[in-house]
Amino acid sequence: MVAVVPGLATAHSRGEGPPALQEAWSLSPWLLVPLLMFATAYALGIARLWRGGHAGRGVSRAQAAACAAGLVALLLATVWPFDALGEWSLAAHMAQHMLLLAVAPPLLLAARPVAVLAAALPVAWSRTLHRALRALPQPVALSLAFATATNVAVMWGWHLPAVLDLALRSEPVHWLMHGSFLLAGLWLWALLWQRLRDDSGGALAGAVAVVVVMMQMGFLGALLTFSGRVLYPVYAERAPRLGMEALVDQQLAGLVMWVPACLPYLAGALWLLARELRGVRGRPG
Repeated sequence: MVAVVPGLATAHSRGEGPPALQEAWSLSPWLLVPLLMFATAYALGIARLWRGGHAGRGVSRAQAAACAAGLVALLLATVWPFDALGEWSLAAHMAQHMLLLAVAPPLLLAARPVAVLAAALPVAWSRTLHRALRALPQPVALSLAFATATNVAVMWGWHLPAVLDLALRSEPVHWLMHGSFLLAGLWLWALLWQRLRDDSGGALAGAVAVVVVMMQMGFLGALLTFSGRVLYPVYAERAPRLGMEALVDQQLAGLVMWVPACLPYLAGALWLLARELRGVRGRPG
């Protein structure tokens, strides 16, 4: 991949060693163009919804701020600095994965992106968007069990040493890995937000799904943290070039997955349980 800005490291370029923090940029048009298009369309939708001084109409300020925070999480994960540093540090790679799986999806979905994009698009395009969403295979798309299993499979599958090594050596596999993390996260969190926003029930099932994912994430994080040996040979070679002992880097990666990455799931589980309890109290005895 060719550098877009002189002096900055490009994505996954390992020939000259690890980049300094100020050079740890991954500037790929395949990523930047869709992000820019989404941000522009969202801003246009907000402008139309809030036209005439009606700020907060349709989408609140907090929801719009959630979109901005979600985009920042995506940029940190894929543009600067975690994508470039993740080539050399398992901890940075783990932070990237957790941003894509556990942080960016709930923030972006909290921003009601479908409603805002529908407002930004011409009427015919908006109808096409809604038809495309309704055309998704409903039994699978709305299955919390499938979404939970997919999140667990993505999390464990991509962190197998041989698979992660392949992703670090192959550009297409590398982006496939990141895309699968983001899509799996969006799928699960979309179903959780649905249970938080409507009164059709299912909050308890959502809380169970969140706890399952959180437990699996915690188990994998603990495995990395307490392992007495380096589990990823590729980082045993690269982490010292970044100034870190490979085992310390692996332990830090485990802590990233075990503690901060679990916080969004914990918050979601508590919110879902609170909603379920309110529903139980509101039912006639």
